[in-house]
Amino acid sequence: MTPRIVATPIGPAPSSASLRRMPPRRVAASLLASTLPGPGRDRLAAGDVLVVTTGQQPGLFTGPLYTVYKALSAVALAARLEREWHVPVVPVFWVAGDDHDFQEANHATVLNAAGMPVRIVLRERAAASPAWPMAREACGPEIQEALARLRAETPDSEFKEEILSWLGAAYRPEASLADAFADALHALLGARGVAVTRPYAAEAKREMAPWLLRALDLTLEDGLSPVLVEGSQGRDRLRRDGDRFVTRRSGERFDRAALERLAAEAPERLSPNVLLRPVVEAALWPTVAYVAGPGELDYLPDATAVYRALDVTPQTPVPRWSGMLVESRVDRVLEKHGLKPEDFAGPPGAVEARLVRDQMPTDVAEALEGIQRDLQTSYGRLSGGIARLDPTLERTVESARNAALSGMREIEKKLVASLKRTSDSLVGQVTRARAALYPEGAPQERTLTYASMAVRYGPPLLDALTDEVARATAGS
Repeated sequence: MTPRIVATPIGPAPSSASLRRMPPRRVAASLLASTLPGPGRDRLAAGDVLVVTTGQQPGLFTGPLYTVYKALSAVALAARLEREWHVPVVPVFWVAGDDHDFQEANHATVLNAAGMPVRIVLRERAAASPAWPMAREACGPEIQEALARLRAETPDSEFKEEILSWLGAAYRPEASLADAFADALHALLGARGVAVTRPYAAEAKREMAPWLLRALDLTLEDGLSPVLVEGSQGRDRLRRDGDRFVTRRSGERFDRAALERLAAEAPERLSPNVLLRPVVEAALWPTVAYVAGPGELDYLPDATAVYRALDVTPQTPVPRWSGMLVESRVDRVLEKHGLKPEDFAGPPGAVEARLVRDQMPTDVAEALEGIQRDLQTSYGRLSGGIARLDPTLERTVESARNAALSGMREIEKKLVASLKRTSDSLVGQVTRARAALYPEGAPQERTLTYASMAVRYGPPLLDALTDEVARATAGS
């Protein structure tokens, strides 16, 4: 039995009229060469097409759940547009292997057998280390320990060996984190039509290079170029300095001729920043829509000037599907205590404290409430009288009132703590429910990796998610 799927929409499904309609065209051979083989690439190579794109920086074990949600959203939107427009529309997943934020890519969070979140970390990167992109960061021997921890922490199930085999085949010591991520995503979703493309591959970078060279002439609001170069300190932003360009961290200097040589001889050393990337994507692919998360939807408008400067028509941003997987054990807790998943969005412990407070004897609860109400009323009267007699004492009265109320709140806090100690079962149940829905204090989809749930529910979970995302993307 699969978990209950609760949608938490970022925005409405787009109408067909709101999307960028353009003539289908062929995809460049260099882009096809950078795309993993499968049904998606076959359709891209078959003739004139349109594409719906999405993407994500690489992460350990495919990163957070929303990575899969993005890809399924692209699948659903592409299928819908193909039905409505009667032209081939292919979902393309852009693996952002140029990304160099190792702290984002080096870990995955799973729920252990007890239902509590466990973070599996590949390794740490020293702060002073070069910021190499994930396309150059090998999984290394530590990946075997990470896979072993995944096996040890997750519960046994009929699906577990299949999930471990899937991830083990992709996340190998010699593979880069970007390639491992791409291979794992392709193995999971390639049969559903997703064309997983690697824009960090040499073939794609050669296709991208002319756009990056044009973008060198742009200066963003932060005073830097939208183009990055791999220097001695890894991937680095460029700043124009007269007729040269200087890297922000290492201070290396390049003239335009040197950057043009890099574009011709080692194009993989040049890459777009977060605002230039969607512009390049729209220029290279016949893109009708880009499936984006909330962060991307926030910053994409900032790329308007870059699109305009490079004379590229923007693709339409479309909110990805967002949701929550509510397991039956969690549902039982919610039903028992009259809770909803969103109740856990507040500060950690708030729901537990509220439920424990509800167990407080009526006479004690009423007394606490009455004293606090009386304090507010009495001090209010006193403050009014003092203001007429000696306004300089108003602050003293206010301080005394705050101290009295603080004392009452401290009593209540200690009473709740005492009740918690005698309500271990209640607190434990609610704490595990919180861990499943908002692990590490963040929404489930931004924290848990797909493998955490796939170990428990297997392929039927992906089928259920595919159907749910398709329904939500139906539009009008």
